[in-house]
Amino acid sequence: MHILFLSDNFPPEVNAPASRTFEHCRQWIQAGHRVTVVTCVPNFPGGKVFAGYRNRLWQTEQMEGIRVVRVWSYVAANEGFVRRIVDYLSYMVTATVAGLFVRGVDIVVGTSPQFFTACAAWALAAMKRRPFVFELRDLWPESIEAVGAMRRGRVLRWLEKLELFLYRQAALIVSVTHAFRERLVARGIPRNKIAVVTNGADLSRFAPGPRDEALAEQLGLRGHFVAGYVGTHGMAHQLETLLDAAELLAQQPDGGRVRLLLLGDGARKAALKEEARRRGLGNVLFLDTVAKSEVTRYWSLLDVSIIHLARNPTFTTVIPSKLFECMAMGIPVLHGVEGESAEIVRREGCGLTFMPGNAAELTSQIQALRNDCALRGQLHARAVAAARHYDRSALAQDMLNQLIRVARPAAAQTPVP
Repeated sequence: MHILFLSDNFPPEVNAPASRTFEHCRQWIQAGHRVTVVTCVPNFPGGKVFAGYRNRLWQTEQMEGIRVVRVWSYVAANEGFVRRIVDYLSYMVTATVAGLFVRGVDIVVGTSPQFFTACAAWALAAMKRRPFVFELRDLWPESIEAVGAMRRGRVLRWLEKLELFLYRQAALIVSVTHAFRERLVARGIPRNKIAVVTNGADLSRFAPGPRDEALAEQLGLRGHFVAGYVGTHGMAHQLETLLDAAELLAQQPDGGRVRLLLLGDGARKAALKEEARRRGLGNVLFLDTVAKSEVTRYWSLLDVSIIHLARNPTFTTVIPSKLFECMAMGIPVLHGVEGESAEIVRREGCGLTFMPGNAAELTSQIQALRNDCALRGQLHARAVAAARHYDRSALAQDMLNQLIRVARPAAAQTPVP
């Protein structure tokens, strides 16, 4: 079977959509299928083209057996609503054109968060007379309204109509959370066309290991208890809560040996750094995004990992993908997200939950874990055990089975390994 996959994020970018798409496609190649990914030049989240790439109309490369077609798009940083929409629309147009030149396709998959990628996938599937699959990673545009990037009005209502059109046109919707599926069912989408394939972790890359002491020394973290946030510094993440916690820690007599590490980029990073400087928070260390091959070195520095989103009903349906990487690394989680993901943390016993935006509760939990080595050990063991339930290779096979089920009859005869 030949799978045409559209995603505007792909390695060497290291965000969640890029990692999931690459790891799934790699697994499908190993299972004996063909995969072509149409994406754009790597530039997320800073809106700067990565070294070694140029923003050309068309360029191709091979990545672990995956044929990658990169098309031109308007490159914009992950900030500013209008420029980002232009970015999305430009990719939609060029990806649609490029996809027409990909021959012998059996099925077309488009992934969110933003659904203009799914629009291109639907158009290509219609023109090629092949099934269209919508991989649903975010309830967009609902999440735009949730972070205050758009007010309810005519444009938002039009986007919601387009969203429902895409759901109805899809032969299959692959949702990354059960909550997303329930939300779609409540909006009239048939349950039997929605499959749930959660995010997970590549257990061959993410596994428990010793702290990288050389890196800890380089960053001035030797001898410190490190609580870290790894990921996008965006509007939805409300990382000001972490700065508030850092300020509270600095005021405590025994808080001087605790450091907060924030690794990543995003629309709010510059403002967060300025706020930390204004408050004189010497216990906060900001680091820029690192290459995928280096990420585990930085994960190894963390005694606990902080996951946080703003308190909003929309985010109760979200499961941050970094949760599964923390599990695989055996890092206890301090989880400030309500809803389905918090239930996973409690069920698997891999961390503690706190109310989003509650810096005092977060501070208390950091100190509790710092002072209780036995509890950290219990959470570590439970996290490692739980990670086996979220092995990316098994999840990729689950999604592949769903794709084969809806592919054209000739392709469906391909045996499932």
